[in-house]
Amino acid sequence: MKKKLEIREIIKINRIKNKDMRTNSNPNNDGVSRRGFLGTTLAGSAALFAGGLTALTPRSTSAITASWIEATIPELQALMNSGELTSEQLTTNYLNQIASLNPLLHAVIETNPDALAIATELDTERESGHLRGPLHGIPVLVKDNLATDDNMQTTAGSLALVGSTVPTDSVVVDRLRAAGAVILGKANLSEWANFRGNAPFNGWSARGGALDGGGPAKGFTRDPYLLSFDPCGSSSGSAAASAANLCATAVGTETDGSVVCPSGNNLVFGLKPTVGLVSQDGIIPIAHSQDTAGPMCRSVTDVAIMLGVMQSPFGPVSGQSVPSDYTQFLNLGSLQGARIGIDSRYFSFAYGGENDLVKVARKGLDAMQSLGAKLVPTDTGNPFQQHSKFYNDEFTVLLYEF
Repeated sequence: MKKKLEIREIIKINRIKNKDMRTNSNPNNDGVSRRGFLGTTLAGSAALFAGGLTALTPRSTSAITASWIEATIPELQALMNSGELTSEQLTTNYLNQIASLNPLLHAVIETNPDALAIATELDTERESGHLRGPLHGIPVLVKDNLATDDNMQTTAGSLALVGSTVPTDSVVVDRLRAAGAVILGKANLSEWANFRGNAPFNGWSARGGALDGGGPAKGFTRDPYLLSFDPCGSSSGSAAASAANLCATAVGTETDGSVVCPSGNNLVFGLKPTVGLVSQDGIIPIAHSQDTAGPMCRSVTDVAIMLGVMQSPFGPVSGQSVPSDYTQFLNLGSLQGARIGIDSRYFSFAYGGENDLVKVARKGLDAMQSLGAKLVPTDTGNPFQQHSKFYNDEFTVLLYEF
């Protein structure tokens, strides 16, 4: 408890220093030209082990990488436990990465001015043998609709909320801090989580560009693997930041597709949890029957770790027995005997199938089969007949609940 109070005191002291400067601290700078981005396979995505964080880490940290780039949460923890890396160094690395790449990607709205001080305090705790949880010293970006009671703002990307003050951390952010995370900054998003008029604002927000002196185009998040590609929304910044190693891991939110679509388009792993598993308190809302925060990471292992940390059941889920650690399900052989439904119509052009995407999807299906899964032909209905009715009904619910 003493250490937690010290970190809160750091935030309070810096807030007093900066109380007249509560504006966007976007680290963008116009002097950076277009850069190449990592195109390697995401490290650790296929390495599934049983038995907790230690078992999720290869035996030798030197076998991981000499760098923090592309490292998973367990790999970063191994490096910090071995003394090869500190949270302060790791946080500095991510801040430098943001300063270098964010002028092009616009994935981060602002960075946390307290991040380095918090990381240093967490290093001191580690040296004394005190670890808060699986995220101890791990820098995390959160979408700008999650409340953070610190020197950053919570605006959902809108200029309308600049200068407003939240009463406390969102439950999700509180859980992250309790697990030892360094809240690195706020990720860009489709303004108001894409519930803003009828224009295609995927990845755009006013705060994502306007406050650094740029025009509206500067507010658009870019996909790091293909700058011209739609990053999808609304958690575009969280996805692009994870993909480009601007953070160790990130948090997004979803009502309908806002985690899974950006994750797919930016080639990271995203999960929309069952609504009710993760608290909605302190998150700017759309519809209580569909809203939830979810992890957006470079590996499935990291998603499992983050889900365990973020878990904060409410409503019907609060009465259910839920796992405290989801890494226990990352077992080799878990696909043996699994039945995977395949509606092959979606591989046809008439149903949106494109040759390059179908080729990748078929590789995935082949991999599942090689691991013992059985592919079962499935009929999911005609989406063109059903889409209009489903969309209209859902939109009525969203409007009513909003």
